[in-house]
Amino acid sequence: MCAAVRGGRPGLRILLVEDDRRVAGALSSALTRRGYDVEHAPTAEAALSAAPCDLVLLDLNLPDGDGLEVCRALRRRSAQLGIIAVTARGEERDRVLGLRVGADDYVVKPFSMGELQARIEAVLRRAAHTRPERDLLEVGRISIDVAARTAAVDGRPVSLTRKEFDILVSLARQSGLAVPRDRIVLDVWGTTWTDRHTVEVHVGSLRGKLGDPRLVETVRGVGYRLRGE
Repeated sequence: MCAAVRGGRPGLRILLVEDDRRVAGALSSALTRRGYDVEHAPTAEAALSAAPCDLVLLDLNLPDGDGLEVCRALRRRSAQLGIIAVTARGEERDRVLGLRVGADDYVVKPFSMGELQARIEAVLRRAAHTRPERDLLEVGRISIDVAARTAAVDGRPVSLTRKEFDILVSLARQSGLAVPRDRIVLDVWGTTWTDRHTVEVHVGSLRGKLGDPRLVETVRGVGYRLRGE
């Protein structure tokens, strides 16, 4: 998780996706001194499983995957998330491709911290203007505050893991409809494939925590449905 910084800017979190630990250490220190909470992800896998943040600084050269695919997956999850590609790929075609897959800005190494700071502030301002004030979902007995990442059943708060909460939101946005497993996987894992058993385990845990297994119905051969009655 992003560590709190005394005297910093509370609530503003940056996910730094960078495989070079020396570079990551220097950037993390510089950003922390400027008041940001920083979480470091050295791989694509770590980036896609990290806690929610306000902005991502994304290196495009990662040891376990293409940063462009990570960018695309993060953008599918959120239209409001700020994403800045920070990379050595400086050709025009690379810049164009990075912006097309969802980056808000593109910074070529080497760069100054002054320039990066200015770009971060600009992207965060744009994101704040487009972010909805609240994203509340009500499905029968279930209430969800997407921004606060809280859920309740009959007014009783329910403690969910990140994946359980994201599955609940995916189902709630299409309440009453059968949501295919592939769609849930895309919404929650940001990919088009994951082990079927993994989804079943998370759904089973979600059912238990909601307190009524009937709230999440299995649609045989398709996926799951969140019951609204």
